[in-house]
Amino acid sequence: MSDAHQRSLCGGTQDTLSLSRNDYWILVGRAPVSSFIWKYIRCVRHRKKRAQQLMGQLPANLTTPTRPFLHSGMDYSGPLMIKTWKERAARTYKAYIALFVCYSTSMIHLELVIDYTADAFIVAYKRFTARRGICVTLRSDCGTNLKGANSELRDLFSSSSKQLGNLSALLANDGTQWLFNPPAAPHFGGKWKAGVKSVKYHLRRVIGDNLLIYEEMNTLLSQIEAVLNSRPHCPLTEDPDDLGVLTPGHFLIGGPLTVIPEPSLESIKVSRFSRWQLLRQMLDSFWTKWSKECLQRYQTIYKWNQPSRSLQKGSLALVIEERYPLSKWPLGRILEVHPGKDRHTRVVTIKTHTSTFKRPITKISPLPVDTNTL
Repeated sequence: MSDAHQRSLCGGTQDTLSLSRNDYWILVGRAPVSSFIWKYIRCVRHRKKRAQQLMGQLPANLTTPTRPFLHSGMDYSGPLMIKTWKERAARTYKAYIALFVCYSTSMIHLELVIDYTADAFIVAYKRFTARRGICVTLRSDCGTNLKGANSELRDLFSSSSKQLGNLSALLANDGTQWLFNPPAAPHFGGKWKAGVKSVKYHLRRVIGDNLLIYEEMNTLLSQIEAVLNSRPHCPLTEDPDDLGVLTPGHFLIGGPLTVIPEPSLESIKVSRFSRWQLLRQMLDSFWTKWSKECLQRYQTIYKWNQPSRSLQKGSLALVIEERYPLSKWPLGRILEVHPGKDRHTRVVTIKTHTSTFKRPITKISPLPVDTNTL
């Protein structure tokens, strides 16, 4: 089979079986030939099959009713071009958007940042906590995921940088724990990646080729934030009498942020206790509706719904690097596996001939080599 497969220039099952039958007849030939090709190392390399695993369970901070932004994620977006003043011959400079998203309510908070420095991030974070409250956990990507950023921001979010240690200590003083996703794993931050995509959707259609000053851009971002926090959490029903839909703004002010304000109810004689009861009942109804409609939609699994065999310590694998051609992908050996709470491995530590680093299994292409025979 090996000789026939090489003579057919790594052809498929039909070509390999046809050449081998010129000299030999393999009993039930299609099955063993297909199995051989599936494990042939050269074909495995060019097949580029990535490791997969059963989709993990929703984290507790996403399914537990909490106040908005108690557990948050953040990301940077940009750059945006801003003018220094409205008149002609105004200079332009780059600005960026710091996006914060709530894990439980999907509420979004936008801050305009003028540069990629630690001081600018601290100021934006202080404005965020002053209006939304201090976070218990703040999660973000590692510096290796910030491909559009310059070296200054990548160094800021690098786990080995001195600036990150100072920022983490500053956040820890407020009781905030800063958590990082594994390197080269942007899909771990799908919560804030979806928010960045929605923000860019509105910005491209509203701004176009126009240049705004800082105040105008800040106002526009606040309006975009209100629109995003008024988006429906779940699909609208077909019931004509059901006019209400749950939005992130319900958890902040009791309704969407873009609706026209209703007349004041202060003239109605309602005791303080009954009014407090009414507010608590409204908030509980929001969480009940969220858990029945929105949370069930989160738990729907369309792919990765079957468990796969976990990668083993000592296995050989290719490290997927989209920047290089397939033949240049480095070969490595798995040193450690990092199983989750469900005991399924989704992150591994792999060693190549140059370095050792941590990667998600979606960046790993395992090779069908028996390590016991090496």
